[in-house]
Amino acid sequence: MYVVFETGGKQYKASEGDILFVEKLDAANEEMVTFDQVKVVSKDGEVVIGTPVVEGASVSAKVIKTGKAKKIIVYKMKPKKNYRRKQGHRQPYTKIQIEKINA
Repeated sequence: MYVVFETGGKQYKASEGDILFVEKLDAANEEMVTFDQVKVVSKDGEVVIGTPVVEGASVSAKVIKTGKAKKIIVYKMKPKKNYRRKQGHRQPYTKIQIEKINA
């Protein structure tokens, strides 16, 4: 059994017990969160596709931790114009574990 759900403007495919890195959520560590924007549910070989979401379906997950990803460097340069800009960025994330799929 798997589902496709949406959070933070992105879609994730998950099964029970999976660990995912999603966009940062406003939840504390060890807290339970529920995602109700379920797009697809596959159960016993039968696939249900929502229009746009599957009615009554939800995904329960436990927040493991929040943090920041590795730093990436954004470097802009225009040759022969003496223009150089160096900037770093660390994207915040939330690590979750899928506990239960309600479908």
